[in-house]
Amino acid sequence: METTNNPVANISPSKTEVGVKNSPAMAAFSSRGPSGTLPYVLKPDIAAPGVDILAAFTEYVSPTEESSDKRRSDYAILSGTSMSCPHVSGVMGLLKAARPEWSPAAMRSAIMTTARSQDNTGAPMRDHDGTEATAFAYGAGNVHPNRAVDPGLVYDASPDDYYLFLCSMGFAGEDMARLSAGKFTCPDKAPGMENLNYPSIAVPSLREKQTVKRRLKNVGRPATSRASWRAPFGITMEVKPTVLEFEKAGEEKEFEVTVESQKDKLGMGYVFGRLVWSDGTHYVRSPLVVNALA
Repeated sequence: METTNNPVANISPSKTEVGVKNSPAMAAFSSRGPSGTLPYVLKPDIAAPGVDILAAFTEYVSPTEESSDKRRSDYAILSGTSMSCPHVSGVMGLLKAARPEWSPAAMRSAIMTTARSQDNTGAPMRDHDGTEATAFAYGAGNVHPNRAVDPGLVYDASPDDYYLFLCSMGFAGEDMARLSAGKFTCPDKAPGMENLNYPSIAVPSLREKQTVKRRLKNVGRPATSRASWRAPFGITMEVKPTVLEFEKAGEEKEFEVTVESQKDKLGMGYVFGRLVWSDGTHYVRSPLVVNALA
């Protein structure tokens, strides 16, 4: 501009590009696991669009939120986990309309187990810095609403499952009596917190060997599902049984996952694996994270 007498600039119109590769990818601001207060439940649960989202906006402040900016707008381009949340809330609304008989836990399971952790090139999802993302970044993966309507199997949970989880956390008998209106009493020995019937598995303090239990509910046609898995690095993993036969909708089957540390691979911190149940049509995916201490 210093050497041109009549500089000219062109501003091209904005354009939306679809199918950009590689996408999706995790944003730097995305909430990360593990949970500092409850590492026995893997967090986050799911990833959803949250960058540059056209969203409704308050007219109480300007789009820049600067006092010198006097503009007001009904909409703004926003980013954050607060933009991802309404996407997933909308999916829950769709599931409630399509499957009104499902519990909230069943809907969460359907969303998580039908998610994908690959981008649109088929490669593992990447983090903001280009490294491979993990379940502590995306949870079960990127949400796929249409697939969630027909997951095949779900990890359901009743109030008693949550009461038992609170017992595992150390809640006293009188507390549980108040919470359950006298309908639930803690057993003499509560199971480990890792046994909450959640669509993911987290073992934050593995010492040699540990077994966690899960329960699957059929929400589709009669089918036979078989387990396959990728064990976390330095961990030996076993699933029993490896075949579950469902003869009717609503039927539930239990299985166990045993993880064992390999002595020469301790001190790796959290390592990541995956468990998949499939009947050939449905693929019920669960992330698994393990931190081997001994």
